[in-house]
Amino acid sequence: MTVNFNQLSNAIRFLSIDAVQKANSGHPGMPMGMSDVATVLFKYHLRFNPKNPEWINRDRFILSAGHGSMLLYSLLYLCGYKSISLENIKNFRQLNSICAGHPEYKKGSGIETTTGPLGQGLANGVGMAIAEEIYRKKFGSAVINNRTFIFASDGDLMEGISHEAMSLAGHLKLKNLIVFFDNNKISIDGSTSLSVSDNYKKRFESYGWSFIEVNGHNEKQISKAITKACKSVKPTIISCKTIIGYGSPNKSGKASSHGSPLGNEEIALVRKKLKWNNHPFEIPKDILDEWRKIGDKGDLLEKKWQEVINRKNSKIQSYISNDYINSDLEKLNYLIEKEKTKYFDIKPSQATRQCSMSSIESISSILPQLIGGSADLSGSNNTKTSNSKIINSKNFDGNYIHYGVREHGMSAIMNGLALYGGLIPYGGTFLIFSDYSKPSIRLSALMGLKVIYIFSHDSIGLGEDGPTHQPIEQLTGLRAIPNLNVFRPADMNETLECWELALKNHNTPSAIALSRQKVPYINQNNTKENKCEKGAYVVKITSHENNLTIIASGTEVELALRVQEKLKENNIHSKVVSMPCMELFDKQPDVYRKDIIDENSLIITIEAGSTLSWKKYIKNKGINIGIDQFGESAPYKDIYSHYGLSEDKITDIIQKKLRE
Repeated sequence: MTVNFNQLSNAIRFLSIDAVQKANSGHPGMPMGMSDVATVLFKYHLRFNPKNPEWINRDRFILSAGHGSMLLYSLLYLCGYKSISLENIKNFRQLNSICAGHPEYKKGSGIETTTGPLGQGLANGVGMAIAEEIYRKKFGSAVINNRTFIFASDGDLMEGISHEAMSLAGHLKLKNLIVFFDNNKISIDGSTSLSVSDNYKKRFESYGWSFIEVNGHNEKQISKAITKACKSVKPTIISCKTIIGYGSPNKSGKASSHGSPLGNEEIALVRKKLKWNNHPFEIPKDILDEWRKIGDKGDLLEKKWQEVINRKNSKIQSYISNDYINSDLEKLNYLIEKEKTKYFDIKPSQATRQCSMSSIESISSILPQLIGGSADLSGSNNTKTSNSKIINSKNFDGNYIHYGVREHGMSAIMNGLALYGGLIPYGGTFLIFSDYSKPSIRLSALMGLKVIYIFSHDSIGLGEDGPTHQPIEQLTGLRAIPNLNVFRPADMNETLECWELALKNHNTPSAIALSRQKVPYINQNNTKENKCEKGAYVVKITSHENNLTIIASGTEVELALRVQEKLKENNIHSKVVSMPCMELFDKQPDVYRKDIIDENSLIITIEAGSTLSWKKYIKNKGINIGIDQFGESAPYKDIYSHYGLSEDKITDIIQKKLRE
């Protein structure tokens, strides 16, 4: 018996309905409403291979409306991805199930990115589309010609990040990017008219996007629109007029189908209305076989593509793989050693943001996979070097993106670049504006992506711009994110070492906080060893017979050394510890940590910001010196003095404590 389109779509609907009902938790409405669009896309247009989910030239499918996760899991199971079994679906939203409440990226699973926080997936898709253009330019359109398809909800398009990402996508004319807008006019609170009256057509066209509107339940209209979008010279948004909870007699078109199970009685009515005479989780063999045929087409597509690259450019697979990146990273060891020796001889006094630019200048010469950028602060972040070639709509043969004032969008786009494969993105802004990037940074960490965030102007050392621009709590906030290494180097040597570590940490993103003001070169000895690798190390000891440990990071290491010298004048001996990365230090064995921080000594910590993250090191026996209030507008030296961050005031505090 011939399987018709409605039967294919209903297989998605009922797997989704049944899984949500069994879990007694989830969002059935979106999968029910978008099943027809998904069926058209996967059956006729999407290039993918369940047998090789990592096929480089596959089309990327992103469910930005991550609450509708069962739509994705159903598709992956039906098409034959080994990552998703029927048993996994039955365990939807349960502990250790790959079918989590919202999609969570797992390499090789078919889940291309972690979504759920609305707008993130859409912005990730822009990054993937940029990556495709970069590789298409490098290897030719016969070798790289994939597209990125995104399912976005009303909520996705309400989020500010959608404006940031779509504006940049239109500016860059990302013709390989197609977004399906699930235009069902329903959000959790009810009708979207409660909060939105946008003219979507004008909005998207003003970004430089093509706009198409279709009935989201009409197979021919949907397919025709996708064909048209694939021929566009601009990114395209297809507004799909859909009914949320499609097929539900009492809950379709209503907010009640959005985020709650339908209930057994309503599900029985849906089964009757859609003529689905099957038990929960039961997919008739002929329907499943037809879906598996859809999945099997990708194997042939990849084989044909393989024949092309064998003729055109056989290097592409290794180039985009981590193996190729790792081989380039091996060159990094020699380069870093060479640079450290050079700067040890010069001993430059300069801001660590300038040190970072020098590091990027050297590293980018041997690592073409680096893709840099800045949120309109290239000259201040020092992220742009002489090796930087600008990416624009007319030329993707570059390695630097002007993101504009779009910190949130930039960070999510960098995640997309990393997810595509073979690229290492870095992007800059002021540390204070990391708050605008925080949701995307968090997802970098959750997915374990090699993304490098450059945050300059990292303290009250910013000076005259005042408390609105002076970060106080930002370092503490970043340090609270699991699986994120936060580096704050003290000089040129540490900056090089922190960059090296950021590049070699394969499953951990990095944030590098950098100073505006100049700092002296503090490294005492030239060594091949990466001293920052263990998170903290002893910079200087005035005597091994000491009972005082002073710990600092970044620009305050120099201050700690000045305090040490002043204490020495009074016959008080100490050791100064630089702690460029708490996360790495906290992972070291007890014996190393106790060697660096003697718990029997008086412990002083110094950092020009919140003291909260430092409290764990003093164990109620020492002093955390920092700033737990907003800053002031003044020259930076005056501000440091105002907040007691001077060698005289800190020396007095320490001496008083020692006398107790």
